[in-house]
Amino acid sequence: MSVNYFMQILKNHNLKPYTSFGVDAYATQFVTVTTLSELKLALQIPAPQRLILGGGSNLLFCDDFDGLVIRICLTGIAVNESADDVVCLHVAAGENWHEFVEWSLTQGYDGLENLALIPGVVGAAPVQNIGAYGVEFKDVCDYVDVLDIESLKVQRYVPAECQFGYRDSVFKGELKNSAVITAVGIKLHKPWIAKINYGPLANLGAGVSALAIFKQVCLTRQQKLPDPNQLGNAGSFFKNPIINLTQFNAIVAKHPDIPHYPAGDDIKLAAGWLIDQCNLKGYQQGGAQVHTEQALVIVNTGSATAGDIIALAKHIQATVMARFAIELHHEVRFMGRDGETNLAEVCRG
Repeated sequence: MSVNYFMQILKNHNLKPYTSFGVDAYATQFVTVTTLSELKLALQIPAPQRLILGGGSNLLFCDDFDGLVIRICLTGIAVNESADDVVCLHVAAGENWHEFVEWSLTQGYDGLENLALIPGVVGAAPVQNIGAYGVEFKDVCDYVDVLDIESLKVQRYVPAECQFGYRDSVFKGELKNSAVITAVGIKLHKPWIAKINYGPLANLGAGVSALAIFKQVCLTRQQKLPDPNQLGNAGSFFKNPIINLTQFNAIVAKHPDIPHYPAGDDIKLAAGWLIDQCNLKGYQQGGAQVHTEQALVIVNTGSATAGDIIALAKHIQATVMARFAIELHHEVRFMGRDGETNLAEVCRG
């Protein structure tokens, strides 16, 4: 099989430019695909293992990767406006998520404004079930198209099959190594209803436009989160923990001002607040630092290694556990030499 006719296979390629953390790590083989045909060919390249890479905005390479990295750069948007006031957008996996949100608003397709300025590509949105300011991807998902790695056939998953959860989905679980997301379907309804019950959006008032919400979300995120082009980071490093009511009552008795939100029968806490209460803003190990303005973000000050980031993450986790008896779980994906791993495994190794 000849694949070089369609694409270039790079050997021992540095992955630093493709991840927002900006940490050196090398892949044994690396290829960029821009069409479905190229993706099918790339999946047939012999390799001990493979990794599908999108925008690299939620990924930490803990070591060099012994395998094939396939960078997804599929692009294109198709629009279908039905007669029953529903707009369906078919979006290729390689489209930049924020640019797509911005584009949708310029076209008059309101409904994605709360999800503005989330880094990464469209294909990563269902994997993490991205969310912000009271809206999650699952709320606008019509379908997810995936390429089965074995059959090389595209299959369509409806929302009920995607097993969406808090920063979770079937694509992060049982389908992680057997399917590649190629496109998503977004369903937006008319008339549009503003969702402004969360955080700073609550002050916008009735009659606010989708564009005003978009601008407020962008402003808030820019004020809270560092630009990865200036300080390497992957956004929120840890998930907001969800605890039961008994645990919450014990904590709120000591900390009545703790931010909290309902999560079914349980309570969701703000991980950033917990870290901040441990006085960790600005705390640094090597070139890795807890951001001075947003405790939920670990930044690369310019010289951080993966080891620095891992050591700092472990320190944060241990400190929060010691003070609040709450275990933080990282939202950032950890990738080791032989595949996906996690903080506990990396520290144990």
